Amino acid sequence: MALPAVPYTTALLTAQHCRGHTHLILGSNPLAASRATQSLAAGAKPILISPTPAADLHYAVTAHIASGAVAHHARPFREDDLFSLGRPEVDGVVDAVFITSARDPLAQTVAALCRRHRIPVNVVDAPALCSFSLLSVHVDGPLQIGVTTNGRGCKLASRIRREVAAALPAGLGGACARLGDVRRRVVEEDGEARRQVVENGEDEGVDDSVDQAAAFNKLVTDADADAAKTRRMRWLAQVCEYWPLKRLAAITDADVAAILRSSPDAIRNPGPDQPTTATGRIILAGSGPGHPDLLTRATHKAILSADLVLADKLVPAGVLDLIPRRTPVSIARKFPGNADRAQEELLEQALAGVRRGQTVLRLKQGDPFVYGRGGEEVAFFAAHGLADRVTVLPGITSSLSAPLFAGIPATQRDVADQVLVCTGTGKKGKAPAPPEYVGSRTVVFLMALHRIAGLVAELTEYTNVERGQGGESTGTGEEDQPRLTRPLWPLNTPCAVVERASCPDQRVIRTTLKYAVEAIEQEGSRPPGLLVVGKACEALYTPEKGRSWVVEDGFKGLDLDLDPNLNLDEAVPSGVADRGAATRMS
Repeated sequence: MALPAVPYTTALLTAQHCRGHTHLILGSNPLAASRATQSLAAGAKPILISPTPAADLHYAVTAHIASGAVAHHARPFREDDLFSLGRPEVDGVVDAVFITSARDPLAQTVAALCRRHRIPVNVVDAPALCSFSLLSVHVDGPLQIGVTTNGRGCKLASRIRREVAAALPAGLGGACARLGDVRRRVVEEDGEARRQVVENGEDEGVDDSVDQAAAFNKLVTDADADAAKTRRMRWLAQVCEYWPLKRLAAITDADVAAILRSSPDAIRNPGPDQPTTATGRIILAGSGPGHPDLLTRATHKAILSADLVLADKLVPAGVLDLIPRRTPVSIARKFPGNADRAQEELLEQALAGVRRGQTVLRLKQGDPFVYGRGGEEVAFFAAHGLADRVTVLPGITSSLSAPLFAGIPATQRDVADQVLVCTGTGKKGKAPAPPEYVGSRTVVFLMALHRIAGLVAELTEYTNVERGQGGESTGTGEEDQPRLTRPLWPLNTPCAVVERASCPDQRVIRTTLKYAVEAIEQEGSRPPGLLVVGKACEALYTPEKGRSWVVEDGFKGLDLDLDPNLNLDEAVPSGVADRGAATRMS
């Protein structure tokens, strides 16, 4: 039976200027710490009310209180707090209230009181009690992009925000700042001309919520009064409207000078792709850890020349974006309970494609032969008489590159002299045999985060099989004999979770085995990810005292952008350019 549609109205999105405002935060959980940090970032003055002693609060709040940035009242909430803790210029009324626990018995009472007195209030996970909601926000300098699903799910809003942010060119926030400075300079120098443009509704900055006026593209001739000044404002507006975002993000001092002279330079774009095709082949290729610039040239050529692309579910969007639009793409429908069938479907599609004479690209994450079933697929095609039609291309494996992007050297003298790459999940979901503890070993676990509690238990405690309890029978009776000889991993062993390595939304959680389960449960999971265990996790990182784990968001390890005006057709050998390799990887 279909679920009834839940009625809703869209929110009126605004950007509040909160500098100097008083924000009242009720609660002592990690969300209260997050709200305090957001409030401070907006220039407001947060006040935290909670009976919890300051020493028992979240470490981030404790640090803010110690620095004097956040005021703390270690007592229960009182009704007069709403009307006495605010700014003197508004008679002590607070500017906004954040209730960080919907289970707080006072939540409904406080929310109703705020609405009665027209005080903005937000209650987590209780849209019906809120007079405003917070967006999932991407911040890049002066550029802020907010996403809301109007109560349909904060996780979904966060995912959409990350996708939108990942699609933006690097440096766009800096470009906003630079273009803003140009606009301010034009306004100061051409005040009267700017006033006329505004009165005519031709200024792109009058109101971002409505479309541009019909006069936006009006021709400005030299005969017009103040033509040069008017032209500068209009040209700046049209640069913002029509230049590609990548071009805007790469705006230079020379571009700014051209705008101020009202004589724009020509925009140079790379030519269209002209890939060639081959027939009757299967290419099994690794797409690397995530960032498209980490593809091998061979795999990039294969992407451009394939007639059909069959990709694993976790191949990142940045790599898939390199596939020419004309090329059919099929993504593995792998979800719990359907992984084997999804694999079979891709193999069947590959067989059908190669028998049609097509070049079929099986695009896999990382390296095809490192926990990627690549060997099984080669054997499958060989069994169907296609052994001589299969080409395997390596990829940078995340098992070694993800630790690198997290600042973890897999090996380092006097710290780690060996690396072990393991799977955290065996065939049919069974737990594999846990590795023994070796102090100088770095262990990388792939496909492990979904069963992190079981994995940590297996590393730090003896398994039932080792205790002789419930092991699978081998007919020899050995499964009933305790084997308590494996060195166990100490709970204080450093470890790190690395998720979406080399992607714009890369995340690293640094902790120890003791807190790994709690950290992942509280911070959530952002697949694909892996777990690194060993002293190497602290070879280049010194943990902060008193913190159980640290979260690091974002990736800036490949800031190697080329000159935006570089013509790639001229920068690569002609034989490569002819095959479409001039497509820019970003």
